[in-house]
Amino acid sequence: MTTISTLDLAQRWLAEDKDPKTRAQIEGLVASGDEEQLELLLRTPIEFGTAGLRARMEAGYSRLNQLTVISASQGLSAYAERNVPHALERGVVIGHDHRHNSDVFARLTARAFLDRGFRVHFFPKIGPTPQVPFAVKHLKAACGVMITASHNPKDDNGYKVYWENGAQIKPPLDEGIAACIEEYREPRSWDVEGIEHDERVEDVTVAMMDTYFAAAQKLVQDVELNQSTLLQYVYTPMHGVGAPFAARMLSSFGLPPYVAVPEQEQPDPDFPTVSFPNPEEKGALDMAKTLADARNIGLVIVNDPDADRFAAAEKQSDGSWLMFTGDQLGTIFAAYVLEMARSASVPDAKLAMVNSTVSSRMLETMAQVEGFYYADTLTGFKWMANELEALQSQG
Repeated sequence: MTTISTLDLAQRWLAEDKDPKTRAQIEGLVASGDEEQLELLLRTPIEFGTAGLRARMEAGYSRLNQLTVISASQGLSAYAERNVPHALERGVVIGHDHRHNSDVFARLTARAFLDRGFRVHFFPKIGPTPQVPFAVKHLKAACGVMITASHNPKDDNGYKVYWENGAQIKPPLDEGIAACIEEYREPRSWDVEGIEHDERVEDVTVAMMDTYFAAAQKLVQDVELNQSTLLQYVYTPMHGVGAPFAARMLSSFGLPPYVAVPEQEQPDPDFPTVSFPNPEEKGALDMAKTLADARNIGLVIVNDPDADRFAAAEKQSDGSWLMFTGDQLGTIFAAYVLEMARSASVPDAKLAMVNSTVSSRMLETMAQVEGFYYADTLTGFKWMANELEALQSQG
C-alpha cells in the first residue's frame, strides 16, 4: 500500500478542518516547510483506549481538536447504535469541565449524536466528571461522554467514555469503538448553533444534581452529629469545577462551610498557582496548607480540577503535614461504610467491597476479620465498577 506523503496529509487535513485556529497552525507549518512537525501532528491518529482520548490541544490527527472530537463522536455514536438496545431512544449523556475548548468539544459531540438520531441528555454548563456516569446509570442512557483531561496540564484535554452501566469501557469495547471511529473518520457536521433548542436535547443539570445529592446524603446516617461539630477545614478545587458541588455536598452532610483558598476557588483553565493541577503532586497543596497554618486549622481537603479525585492532609502535633495516601483514605472510607452498614442492620454477608490489585491488602484483611465479601480486580475503576455490578446482581 502506498504511503501518503506528508504534504498530502496536510492537504487532506486542510480540506477537512473548519477551525480557523488549527487550520492556521497546519498552514503555517506547510508554508515553513516543517515536515517533521507535520509528520508528528498528522501521521499517527490519536489512539482510542479504555479511558477514551486524551492529548494536547492543537492541530493534527494525533491531537485533540474539533476535527478529532467530531470523528470520535461519529464513531462512538455509530458503535452505540449498533450494540446497545434502543440506543437512540435511551440517548447519550454529555458533560464538560472548564478547560479551554471543553464547551465547543461537548457541543460538537452533541451534534454528532443528534445527527445519528440520538436523544441528548445535556449538561450545558461546566460540572464535575461524576455527574456524567451517575446520569448515564440513573437515566438508563446508552452511553456518556465527559470532556475533561482531569488533572493533566492546561494544554491537554480529553474525551472520557462511559458505557450503559455507568462504568468506563473495558476491552473489547474500546477496539470496536476505535474501528467505528476509523470508519466514520471524515467529519460530517461542525454546526453547534442552537444545540439546546433541539427538541431531542434536554438540560438535565437540575434534575440530575438534585438526584445525585439525594443519593449521596443517604450514605450519611449521622447528619445530626455532624451538625454539632466544631471542625474547621480548608478546601480547594485546584482551579477546577468542584467548589459549588463540594459546598452543597458538605452542607447536605451537616458539616460547617469550608474555608476556601481564594486564589484557587474559581474555575481557571490556566491553573495559574500550580505547575501541575494534581493533588498528589509535590507542592500542589502548599497554598492550602499555608492558609490552614495561618488560621490554625488542622485539616485540608482537595479535589482535582474535574472533581473525580479526592485528597486530604492532616496537621501533626509537630506542625508538619501528613498527606494521606490513596490506600489510607480507602481504608478510612471502608471502615465508615462498614460502620454505616451495620448501623442500618445490613448483614455482613450482604456487604461487599472491592479494590484493585495494586491497592493495599488492608481491605482484604478487614474482610477476613469482619466477615464481609471482598474481591480485587485489575487496575482501574472500569474493572471495579463492573465487578460491583456483577456482585449487586448476585444480591
